[in-house]
Amino acid sequence: MTQHDTAEHTQAEHAHGADCGHQEVQHGDHVDYLHDGHRHAAHEDHYDEHEAKAEHAPADHTHGDDCGHESVQHGDHVDYVHDGHRHAVHGDHYDEH
Repeated sequence: MTQHDTAEHTQAEHAHGADCGHQEVQHGDHVDYLHDGHRHAAHEDHYDEHEAKAEHAPADHTHGDDCGHESVQHGDHVDYVHDGHRHAVHGDHYDEH
């Protein structure tokens, strides 16, 4: 059985959609919304938290000074804007921010 994590806000508190201001990321047969370092997906009357790993790993493409992607300071680390969303190095993968 897989763990079912719900988001910190409900659909009544904030409706994700085309004009909500959060980046959309296709995730299989549905869309996740990047929200404060999390990925939210609508599920019945709430949002599920989905794993926030990026679609590629540092082994596939290394973000850095010369990678060709815009860098954005994000607290104590740097995110890289990649195809409309932001990647941050986290161990052996990138997180979506």
